[in-house]
Amino acid sequence: MGDQIAFTFLLDFFWNEVYGFMLKRTQNETDTEDIVIETFAKAFDRISTYNPEYAFSTWLIAIAKNVHIDILRKKKSSLFIDITDEENQQAYNVADSSPSAEDELIKEQNLSSLLECIKQLKPHYQEVIQLRYFQELSYQEIAEQLNEPLNNVKIKLLRAKKLLADIIRNGKKK
Repeated sequence: MGDQIAFTFLLDFFWNEVYGFMLKRTQNETDTEDIVIETFAKAFDRISTYNPEYAFSTWLIAIAKNVHIDILRKKKSSLFIDITDEENQQAYNVADSSPSAEDELIKEQNLSSLLECIKQLKPHYQEVIQLRYFQELSYQEIAEQLNEPLNNVKIKLLRAKKLLADIIRNGKKK
């Protein structure tokens, strides 16, 4: 729970700074929003690598620059490769399914103890976990079912997995 509060605070506190910086670079609000959401998702995933000798906003902006460069590279390379929608979906599903440390920890739990842990999450986090792991929907399918933007679903699932992993870890310590 503490991580969730901390992540929400960091998101609220630094969002405008990172958003403003990236908007100047991209000149496109939609691209900027996508970059900033992905930036915070990566930062939360790699928070343990943050070096406190540097300003947190500097670290976030460095991540945002890298995300932007990655997007530009993908756009540039896609100009030279003609791929079908089916191939694009297959590639998306591969990227969508690579298990994180949280995924591995969640999979290790037996079903009844996992369900007890899931019940400790807020309902909207229970829902995305249920859709992803029990109904095995892709991020895109979850976004469509919840009628939410894809990046919101990614962030919500990221937070839900982190919270669930914390609940599981804390349960193991007892």
